[in-house]
Amino acid sequence: MNATENIITIQDTTSNPAPLGLLGFGMTTVLLNLHNAGLYELNSMIIGMGIFVGGIAQIIAGIQEWKKNNTFGATAFTAYGSFWISLVTIWLLPRTSFGADLKSDEVSMGWYLLMWGLFTAFMFVGTLRLNKALQVVFGTLVLLFLLLAIGDFTGIKAFKIVAGIEGIVCGLSAIYACAAQILNEVYGKSVLPLGKV
Repeated sequence: MNATENIITIQDTTSNPAPLGLLGFGMTTVLLNLHNAGLYELNSMIIGMGIFVGGIAQIIAGIQEWKKNNTFGATAFTAYGSFWISLVTIWLLPRTSFGADLKSDEVSMGWYLLMWGLFTAFMFVGTLRLNKALQVVFGTLVLLFLLLAIGDFTGIKAFKIVAGIEGIVCGLSAIYACAAQILNEVYGKSVLPLGKV
């Protein structure tokens, strides 16, 4: 009796979810930090972006990264999507009748931002194996969380303004990484370099 061995190979034909996650993160980060820099007050535009683009769109990208077996992408996009939804909840909950007594003070917000900064710091270490564009995104995000946390801990408004300017750079770097991944794939060559490691 002759046994034949059949090997089935499954090829992943799904698209790259990272540009969606980077766009959701980048656009929302720029818009919030224009507020932090003092250009306008916190408003429904930031809240809407935080829920749907920064929050839900990133979580969808994270779930798609999980399906592609990308632990880094799945963790990053799902976590930061959840960050945006939690931040909007922190802003809105005290404005409800049942959450009026639950307003976060500056010290608790400092700890909130510091914990996100610590998470981002070890994610930044992960980017050292990926590309320079992501190193810029995560490096500037670590600095952003640190500046915002210091601003809350100290109550010095200048830290928030500096954080706002730095946060705009962070958000724009994510938008650049999004554009690079899309255009490089569409044109089949490096139109916008990501800086291979």
